[in-house]
Amino acid sequence: MKTILSIIFIVHSLIVFSQNTCHNDILNGEKLDAENKTSLFLTYDFSDLWTKTDNYNVLGVLGNDFQRIKVKILTVVKNTNKPDEYLVYGKSNVKNNVCDFVGRIIVEKIQETKREQFGVDNQAKDAIKTQGILIAKYEFFENKNQPHTGVFAGQVQTKWYINKDNQLKYDDINLLSDGYFNNAFVGTWTMYNASKSRICQWADYRVPNIPCEFDLGTGEFSPNEKYFEKGWQSYAKAFLSNEEQAKNEEFAEWWR
Repeated sequence: MKTILSIIFIVHSLIVFSQNTCHNDILNGEKLDAENKTSLFLTYDFSDLWTKTDNYNVLGVLGNDFQRIKVKILTVVKNTNKPDEYLVYGKSNVKNNVCDFVGRIIVEKIQETKREQFGVDNQAKDAIKTQGILIAKYEFFENKNQPHTGVFAGQVQTKWYINKDNQLKYDDINLLSDGYFNNAFVGTWTMYNASKSRICQWADYRVPNIPCEFDLGTGEFSPNEKYFEKGWQSYAKAFLSNEEQAKNEEFAEWWR
């Protein structure tokens, strides 16, 4: 597994640093402290941070044609024997083909930020003790007994903060700022018994590391009309045109 993840990380790096991509800075200009403080923060449980966001705000693509993929992480459990490992169960949905997956997230690095952004009117400035980013590898295996299944693998970046009561929280402090996103999963999906991988990436509120011509929104996600046929039409009707039927479709709990 380590070899597979290493290869995926190389592919991921090529995607991240493409000059033609947008939403590739999860920190949105925030500066990082260079020190790796993984050992200090591994005592916290990050499980809840990956299941917090409503699924209609988790946005993802599969392949170079930007086919929409919906990913729902249902449960995350910290491995009591390995504090850097989290065991994951969830479901994926492409063109209404719903598949179960299991896998793991393995923490590689945890860093603090310089703490220069505190939300609207600096309202969070006195409410937090520290904040930062977690970087981890992930590998999720879909059920081989279901149709059109494979393996998701790559890197996830998650923003967090610790409040004055020493509680770990999902960092939504700058949720209202242009370009905000969190829980960025960037990597590939590879069908079982296939040699070629397809890009696959998703995040909360935006699609991360995506060519700029796909997402035309400034303040919020807005898919280019040319990709509506790839699963994005209902999203546009629901949230850009405010159509009730499309909203019902977007809010549907397809993983049930």
